[in-house]
Amino acid sequence: MPGYSSERDRGFGGPRFGGSRGGSLGGKKFGNPGEKLTKKKWNLDELPKFEKNFYQEHPDVARRAMQEIEQYRASKEITVKGHNCPKPVMNFYEANFPANVMEVIQRQNFTEPTAIQAQGWPVALSGLDMVGVAQTGSGKTLSYLLPAIVHINHQPFLERGDGPICLVLAPTRELAQQVQQVAAEYGRACRLKSTCIYGGAPKGPQIRDLERGVEICIATPGRLIDFLEAGKTNLRRCTYLVLDEADRMLDMGFEPQIRKIVEQIRPDRQTLMWSATWPKEVRQLAEDFLKEYVHINIGALELSANHNILQIVDVCHDVEKDDKLIRLMEEIMSEKENKTIVFVETKRRCDDLTRKMRRDGWPAMGIHGDKSQQERDWVLNEFKHGKAPILIATDVASRGLVFSHKGAVFVARPRHDYRRTRGGWRSSGSDRLDASSPVER
Repeated sequence: MPGYSSERDRGFGGPRFGGSRGGSLGGKKFGNPGEKLTKKKWNLDELPKFEKNFYQEHPDVARRAMQEIEQYRASKEITVKGHNCPKPVMNFYEANFPANVMEVIQRQNFTEPTAIQAQGWPVALSGLDMVGVAQTGSGKTLSYLLPAIVHINHQPFLERGDGPICLVLAPTRELAQQVQQVAAEYGRACRLKSTCIYGGAPKGPQIRDLERGVEICIATPGRLIDFLEAGKTNLRRCTYLVLDEADRMLDMGFEPQIRKIVEQIRPDRQTLMWSATWPKEVRQLAEDFLKEYVHINIGALELSANHNILQIVDVCHDVEKDDKLIRLMEEIMSEKENKTIVFVETKRRCDDLTRKMRRDGWPAMGIHGDKSQQERDWVLNEFKHGKAPILIATDVASRGLVFSHKGAVFVARPRHDYRRTRGGWRSSGSDRLDASSPVER
C-alpha cells in the first residue's frame, strides 16, 4: 500500500518473544510486547484519500434555537468543549441513520437516544475526533458503533489481505465480547462482518475471521499485538479507531501496547476515546492521539461513584464477615429477581466461599482468573439468565461486567483497601453496595 514505509511490513521474521533465529546464546529470551512492530513512516500525500464527514443536520435540529439546545444539555447533564461541536439530536430519526439500522433500533424498542448518543452521534458522524466521558451503562457502545457503520459504508470494499476499517480496542475480553454482540446484531442488518479477538481463547478461529476479511474488529491489545507481529492482520485500511474504557486500559498497563498499535494506523484517521474518568494520564493519551477533538462529558465534571447506587459501609471483624454475608443474602434474595455479586480478594477465598454457600443451599457460582474462558463464559451466562443469581468473583475476573438488573454488590476487603467502584454495575432499579471489613486496631 502506498503512503508509508516499514522495514517489515508483513510482520514476519524471528520467534514471537524477541531475538532472532540463530542469534547469540547470550541474547535475551523474551521481548516486550510489540517490539517487532516497526513504526510506520506515513506520507499523507501518497495515501488513498477517504471521507469521514457524513453528517447532514436534520431540519428539525437546524431549527432549534441555541437556548433550547442549552436547556436540553443542562437537563441531560451534557457538557461540551471544543470547536464546531454540532447540536445534539433529540430523536433517533434526526441522526439520519440508514433504514436497516433504524429497523434494528425500532425492534429494540428504544424510546429516545441516551445523553451520550444524542450529543456523540452528530460529532462522530461529522468526522471529528472526540472524547466521551460517561459512566458505564450510558449507551456509549452504540454511540461509536452506529457512526462506524456509516463510516464503513462510505469506504471502498475490502480486498483480499485487507485488515479492518474500524478497530475497537477494549481492556478485557468480557467487554470485547459485549461490544461484539452489539456489532454482530447491527452488522448483520448492514451486511458487515465483525470479529472479536482476545486472549484466553483459541487463535485459530480468530485468525480465520481476520483472513476472510472483517470490516469491524473488536480486540484486546495483547492478542491484537500477537496477530500484528505474526502478520495475521494489518491496520493499513483502518480509518476509524475507538479506544473504549481508556482509563481502565491504562490502569491495566496497556499503554505501551496501545501506542504500538496506534503507530500502525494512518495519522489522519478518526479517533474516538471513551472513559469513565478523566485523570491526567487519560488526558495525555487524548493529546497524543486526537486532533482538535470535541470533549463530551455526561454527568458531574469530576465523576465520582454512580449516584444510582446506595452504598453502605459495614466495618466489622474478619470472623464476622461470613455471618453478616448470610444475613444480607437472606434479605437481598428474598426478592425473586434480585442478583448479587460478592467480590473477594483471592482465588482461594473465591473457591472456599463458593463451596460453603453451595453446601448451605445458596445458588452461587464462582469466577476468577484461573478458570478457563469456556467455564467463565458459562458461569456468566448462568448468572445473566438468573440460573445462578449469586456470583462470587475476584476483581480481575469481574472487569468489564455490565448487567441491567436490580441487585446488590458485596465487597469483602480490608478497610485500608476499600475504594469507590466506577459504576460498572448497571441497574434498572435501586442498587446496594456493601463493604465489610475488619476493624483497624
